[in-house]
Formats: sequence, structure tokens, C-alpha cells
Amino acid sequence: MLTRKLRMGMIGGGKDAFIGAIHRYAAFMDGQIELVCGALSINPDIAKDSGKALYLPEDRIYLTYEEMIKKEAALPADKRMDFVTIVTPNFAHFAPAMMALENGFNVVIEKPITFTLEEAKQLKKKVDETGLVLCLTHTYSGYPLVKQARAMVQGGAFGKIRKVWVEYPQGWLSKLSEREGNAQAAWRTDPKKSGKSGCMGDIGTHAAHLSEYITGLKITQLCADLNIMVEGRALDDDGNVLLKFDNGAAGVLMASQVAAGEENALKIRIYGEKGGIEWAQHEPNTLLVKWLDQPTQILRAGGGYGDRLSSFAIHNSRTPGGHPEGYLEAFANIYRNFALTLSTKLSGGTPTKEMLDFPRVEEGIRGMAFIDNVVESGKSDKKWTENKI
Repeated sequence: MLTRKLRMGMIGGGKDAFIGAIHRYAAFMDGQIELVCGALSINPDIAKDSGKALYLPEDRIYLTYEEMIKKEAALPADKRMDFVTIVTPNFAHFAPAMMALENGFNVVIEKPITFTLEEAKQLKKKVDETGLVLCLTHTYSGYPLVKQARAMVQGGAFGKIRKVWVEYPQGWLSKLSEREGNAQAAWRTDPKKSGKSGCMGDIGTHAAHLSEYITGLKITQLCADLNIMVEGRALDDDGNVLLKFDNGAAGVLMASQVAAGEENALKIRIYGEKGGIEWAQHEPNTLLVKWLDQPTQILRAGGGYGDRLSSFAIHNSRTPGGHPEGYLEAFANIYRNFALTLSTKLSGGTPTKEMLDFPRVEEGIRGMAFIDNVVESGKSDKKWTENKI
């Protein structure tokens, strides 16, 4: 392993941003990463002020990502950033990611990975060509008990998987907030900045990823009903999708941003021949394990269950049993596993399977394909749409 912290550059995430600070909290939590430079806003004043507030050296506060990548690439190897994290709106993901890869920098990127499926495929080609590491922050796969559920399901504890229910209701777009000064609502409901889907692109992709991550199955067909419930909105704010998986399992996915009063009520239930699991983000340290022929079990996250939890769940737990871990820790697990993988590779070692357990470019491609196919299905009179990649 390296004997120093990894050096991170950040694109976006200035003081006026929504998710940038969350990325920094997550990246810094385990002491593996330090911020050394940034192009933190397209607004020069905000970029400068944000850099100063984060105590960046003045000569490493950049006004554009192009300037940052070029100047960092010209620095000596022991000074330049090791990777860049991209926390801009969707339409501004691809160009900085591609430029970073072309200049030899590893990449962490907010989801969805790009604006279009074709862009995602181009990034994969570049990642394969360079051998660099790209991490996609599908946060919810970072929870310890999500990893426990994955280990149990894919280990065959429940037999063949038959049914998947996954839901992600939010209520924050129940009004036409994009016309009331809400900057986050404005870009997320703008097709030119968000892409061809609103709700399904923003949170439906999280639900789809979680269903594939835990089960190890792939969505092969879907039947979608997309809705614009708030009059005057340009993109879907609600939707329901029937799913078929590659082993024959059936699924139901619901995502809505007009479920008034809901926060981030992500929940998944998966059932096989012998039993199943239930996990909800509002109670992330609990996993319900349901059996056909015995009482339901309750598994809890924490350090005292080493004989019952998988190596993946334990690897991604920090606190003693009874002390809860939440969203920031799950987010940090994505960064930590990426950092451990990158540090090991940079020092000539081989990452463990636990280190390599973070979303990558392949998941990004599947997310973009899901968006495309959900939108196509929502417009189609056909019942089923092939989930084309």
C-alpha cells in the first residue's frame, strides 16, 4: 500500500453546490484522501471563494476543468493529483471525465455517469484502453447490510430468486419548485441539463442498480409507465416499471418525486424459493431475513456479529454494534474501496475482492441503458421493451 494519502482534485462542488460537500465528507472520512486542487464552479468568484474556504493553495484553485487537468498533468508525479472527482450536473460529466482519463488521471463520478448511453460507452472504451480506475457513486450499494443482503442472495441462501420489489418515493418535487428559485430542481427538470428522463434518471436508476447489485441478476425486459404529475414540468416526475430478469425472475420498480411527505424512502424486497430479504434506507442498520419454514430473523450492522455477517458487510462497517451508521458512511464506503483499490494498484499490489466492491463504468452503462429503455417503453404501445445495452 502507499505510504501517503491519495491526492484528489474536484470539478464542481463549490459553496453553492448540493452534493459537493457530501463527496468531501465521504472522501475524507477514512483518512485515505486529501483535496489538493479544484475547479469548483463555472462562476469564477464562487470558484475562488470556495477554494479559499477549503484552504487550497491559490495556484491550485482553477477556473475551468480544462485548466485544472492540463496544469495538474504538467506537475511532477509527487505533486499532481491522483484522481479527479466530478460532481457537476449530468450534462457536464462526460467531457471532464474523458479529458481526465486521456491525461492519465483516475476518475470518480456522480451518477448517472454521462448524459447519453453513447458517451458512457466511450468512457468504457477509454477506461479499458488506459487501465485507469473509474468509480461511480451509486451510494446505496455502500451500506453494510446491503452488502450482507447481496452476499446472502448470491450465495444461494434463498435458492433461485423469483421476485424483486424496489421502490424509491420522494416528495420534494411535489410543487413546480424549478420556477420558484430552487436551483437543484431547475437543472434536474431541464432536459438540456438532466437528460431525457427526470425522476427515472435521478432516482429510478438507483433503484434499478440496487436490484441488480443485490441479486447479481440483469434486467432483460421492462414495461414502463412514466408520468408528469406537476403541470408545466418538462420531464417525468413519477413512474412505474415492470421488470424481467435474466433468470426468469419478475420485478416491480416504483420511483416518484411527487410522493408528498416522503424523504428518501428507498426500500427493496427480494424473494427466492426458500425465503428473502427486506431492507429500507430509513432503517439501514437492519436487514429482515424471511424464511419459508422458520421465523423471520433480524440482522444488525456493527462489529459484534462477525460470526454471522459476510466479509463484505464487516469490511464496510466502522462502528461497534449498537452505534448506527448511515448515508455518509455508505457514501464513504464507495470512496474508501476505490481508494484502497487505487492505492494498492499504484503500489504494485493486487486489490482484494472487498476492495473492488464499488460501482464502475459497467454499472454506468447499464444505468444509461435503463434510462433510454424506460423512456422508449413509456412512449411505446408495446407491453415489453427489450433492455438493450
